[in-house]
Amino acid sequence: MAKISPLMLAPPLIFGALAAMLLIGLMRDDPDALPSALKGKPAPAVAVTKLGEKPLFDDATLRKDGVKLVNFWASWCAPCRVEHPNLEALAAEGIPIYGINHKDKPENALKFLRELGDPYTALGADVDGRISLNWGVYGVPETYVIDGNGIVILRHAGPITQRVIESTIRPAIEQARGN
Repeated sequence: MAKISPLMLAPPLIFGALAAMLLIGLMRDDPDALPSALKGKPAPAVAVTKLGEKPLFDDATLRKDGVKLVNFWASWCAPCRVEHPNLEALAAEGIPIYGINHKDKPENALKFLRELGDPYTALGADVDGRISLNWGVYGVPETYVIDGNGIVILRHAGPITQRVIESTIRPAIEQARGN
């Protein structure tokens, strides 16, 4: 009878481990969701630079009463263009949205807002990406729902679509209102 070498067992064992990791990943509630270390914690510091004529915002603004959204965006970001009408609709409902322009040229960012409209209550630029890094931004667009105590309720990576508003953003806003 032939003797089985330990090296012959390695490929099937490696395959089995990879298959198990894939299965676990597929069984998550939302396999596309990126986890956030900020959920349930105070929103990180904000120190944006002025962008256009809009007022700036800071940490104190994010800790004031009421639910608010923080949206990281850029003019060069195609999904940011896709989500923009939905942000405008949320702003029209009275939900304050604070925009952080990510690693963009100011003239391009302002042109983007002139062309598509400006849903932001206040606005600032993150020229070097440091604020985005502190917030754990994976890529733009990303939106955070913040409660009246400055606590992060939700991080949504990707464009805000109508489906995302109904299935994810509105429930997080209601949760934030309850806090």
